[in-house]
Amino acid sequence: MSELLLEIEDLHVEFPTQGSVMHAVEGVSLQLRQGEVLGIVGESGSGKSVTMMAVMGLIGFPGRVRAKKLRFLGQDLLGLSPAARRRLVGKDMAMIFQEPTSSLNPCFTIGYQLVEALRLHLPLDKAGAKRRAIELLEQVGIPAAASRLNDYPHQLSGGMNQRVMIAMAIACNPRLLIADEPTTALDVTIQAQILDLLRRLQQETGMTLVLITHNMGVVHEMAQRVAVMYAGQVMEQQPVDALFARPQHPYTEALLSALPERGEVGSKLATIPGVVPGVFDRPTGCLFAPRCAYATGHSRAVRPELREWQGGQVRCHYPLGDPQRQQAIAQDGLVGAEASQ
Repeated sequence: MSELLLEIEDLHVEFPTQGSVMHAVEGVSLQLRQGEVLGIVGESGSGKSVTMMAVMGLIGFPGRVRAKKLRFLGQDLLGLSPAARRRLVGKDMAMIFQEPTSSLNPCFTIGYQLVEALRLHLPLDKAGAKRRAIELLEQVGIPAAASRLNDYPHQLSGGMNQRVMIAMAIACNPRLLIADEPTTALDVTIQAQILDLLRRLQQETGMTLVLITHNMGVVHEMAQRVAVMYAGQVMEQQPVDALFARPQHPYTEALLSALPERGEVGSKLATIPGVVPGVFDRPTGCLFAPRCAYATGHSRAVRPELREWQGGQVRCHYPLGDPQRQQAIAQDGLVGAEASQ
């Protein structure tokens, strides 16, 4: 069994609003071991990015972060001093953000920003850091790497800027790399190159990779395990092959049904009616119940807990693989979309 790297237990991230509180992340629990690749999927507003930003310590005021356990290599992340967190972030854990153009400082050259990151965490002089910066740019596939050190972000394409961000993230050989929508706004060819690059780097270094994405195809190709999030909660967590073959949560089933390759030729793509709940329309029971085709009076009234189920976890009163499911639904009375069919 590989080393336990990251422990998250009952994580909550809240943002106070006028007269209420927005629960961006609610009761998330995850574990990651060294060398794992975890995919986190869900619609926009599901809490995927906020969960990992809490791990990185990037939730600013007035956001509040609390958890029963939030540990990295045994260190309590909630109790870290600012100085200790600066030593940790960028060295042992790093993050690639969605928008490389806005993540890089437009006022400084690529070389300056890479060298700054290297000298902050490694015992390198300026010349040594410059040599390492060139090696990193070559490692991520940027041609004429030495000359690119003098370029500013606006002089590079979106794909090249993303490669620079990856180079900065892996500069100190992190144990944990979080990639938040690393192929957003890139064309299909560049997307494939970036994903191939991340896969190769993960395999060569043995680092743990968390891949946040909307793209279920990317998850199937890259991840070993998948966490499906909705409205700030983990709805299902399974090994990737099991999740795609036998989804246990109705939300996961709906996401997979919306994949173009799963639709019938000539028919409309499947959709999920409704939207992710906001601050003022958060359901009392299951958060997915208003959009669920299998919702019952019980699921609308009682919020389900995340529980162990068939080698994974599911947050549902009636998992799709439960042999007693139909009987339980019939007893509770179906009130979802199927009731009107």
